[in-house]
Amino acid sequence: MTGSGSLTMSRRDLDFLLYDWLAVDRLVERERFAAHSRETFDAVLDLGATIAEEQFVPANRVADVEEPRMGDDGRVLLPKATHDAVAAYLASGLQAATFDQELGGHQLPATVHTAVSLWFQAASTSIFAYPFLAIGNANAIRAHGSPEQIERFVRPIVAGRWLGTMCLSEPEAGSSLADIRTRAVRQADGRYRLFGTKMWISGGDHELSENIVHLVLARTGALDEGVKGLSLFIVPKYVVDDDGRVGERNDVVVAGLNHKMGYRGTTNTVLSFGEGRYRPGGEAGAVGEIVGRAGHGLAYMFHMMNEARIAVGAGAVALGYTGYLRSLAYARTRVQGRPLGNKQPSQPPVPIIRHPDVRRMLLTQKACVEGGLALVLYAARLVDERQTAPAEEDRVAAAKLLDVLTPIVKAWPSQWCLHANDLAIQIHGGYGYTRDYPVEQMYRDNRLNAIHEGTNGIQAIDLLGRKVRQDDGAGLALLLDAVRATVAQAAGRAELAGYAVDLGRCVDRIEATTRRLWESGDPAVALANASAYLDVVGHTTVAWLWLEQLLAVGDRTGAFFDGKRAAARHFFRYLLPAVHPLLDLLDSRDTSLVDLDDAIL
Repeated sequence: MTGSGSLTMSRRDLDFLLYDWLAVDRLVERERFAAHSRETFDAVLDLGATIAEEQFVPANRVADVEEPRMGDDGRVLLPKATHDAVAAYLASGLQAATFDQELGGHQLPATVHTAVSLWFQAASTSIFAYPFLAIGNANAIRAHGSPEQIERFVRPIVAGRWLGTMCLSEPEAGSSLADIRTRAVRQADGRYRLFGTKMWISGGDHELSENIVHLVLARTGALDEGVKGLSLFIVPKYVVDDDGRVGERNDVVVAGLNHKMGYRGTTNTVLSFGEGRYRPGGEAGAVGEIVGRAGHGLAYMFHMMNEARIAVGAGAVALGYTGYLRSLAYARTRVQGRPLGNKQPSQPPVPIIRHPDVRRMLLTQKACVEGGLALVLYAARLVDERQTAPAEEDRVAAAKLLDVLTPIVKAWPSQWCLHANDLAIQIHGGYGYTRDYPVEQMYRDNRLNAIHEGTNGIQAIDLLGRKVRQDDGAGLALLLDAVRATVAQAAGRAELAGYAVDLGRCVDRIEATTRRLWESGDPAVALANASAYLDVVGHTTVAWLWLEQLLAVGDRTGAFFDGKRAAARHFFRYLLPAVHPLLDLLDSRDTSLVDLDDAIL
């Protein structure tokens, strides 16, 4: 099912957010998207939904049970269902959706591509990781690589022939990228040979494509230079010559497979570079090409990482959303118990959706996943604004606003849409903890998103320590101004005025608290409770987008629009009030976590 009856994603909600709220169809008035129309966008959404439902949904459980394994010849083996699903996606041309036409792309808006990708992430987030990582890889090379590198490495990815990865973490470094030890040695021909080990590399090896393009962060400077000594390299699984021909096996070896609690369908590898098992050109060392200038590797890699952070948030929303749809369907059909206050045991049991606590859980899920969906699509719309807004000042503003929202887009859904998956299991009762129902896998898959692309704690420090302060707070000011504009608009409508007051109070407190936290100038004091700050700004941002949705709903009636009103009311009554105790904590500038003696833990 690809319509309103789908248990994977709600097409009705996507249409509402894309067209009624974000006015994505107006983007065709811009030169980059002039070849498209709403009919084009709808056709892309229809195509994606069909492939996701027919290929990815049935493959999802297979990929979870039949985890990647090493064959006797050292190759990574995946189930046929994964091969078929990825092949169907790549054959559809969706891989090329947002790329320039001159590279074989379709120049679709990022907002539309994000919407269609959500369907695949909900259907099987672990299988969709293969093409998703390749898209981010190609975007990073396109942004920072040479014209020759774009031609040789990006074009095959856009065509769906090659896939790609990002290789940052190492066994001893983890998220501390300044401690990376993989080294790159310049050769006489201008290329490099890489030596070292990378850990947790999703999609690090497989037979799904003709080649795998690894983007590797490696050290060209001394270790004591920290991140300033890091450069970015293109290291393909098979060496590619100057004419783009695929040659011998590069010196990149799968040293082992990691087996995670979720995302089991995604190959997760330990990669060894320069082990000497393969010796391209007769020498040890993985052949690589430097991207851009030496010493700028981390800045270049953040292009892919920030894109990935938004996609991680989208994946968390997708998993939370499909879990909600499945628990809603279960609650409508599962018969158990009788209504509160019923004194007649002879009355037949009722569907559990009639019980208030089940309704509480369903509304909490709905408020989180539909709010998260709005957050992700709004971020995607900012990508389109950053690239194509007619006025330069609007492009700059979109970039700054997206920058401050990125840690929120990554972290808020990966916490609160995971909570939605937790509630989906609870609604299923004992069945929810069994493999007879898919909600247990959804929880396992979603649990990883709080760690992927920088833990949520790192996102909190990034938000409070960097994003709200850079450019003298320009990004935060843009966000708060946008919220206040919505508050002013909603204040003129009687049914929304109460929400406007509540949200306006949150905005005023965030502004004052942010200033107060940095008054001392001491990062230890300011960042001691950064996670609380992330929760506050995240909740306030999602509440803002719920108010935006209500403005788009207007006076329309019907189950869909009434559902929007009920979810928004629930968010404002049950979730948003939690920000004030957190703001009280932040205002106190409590440092008990910093001052704590490790010995007492």
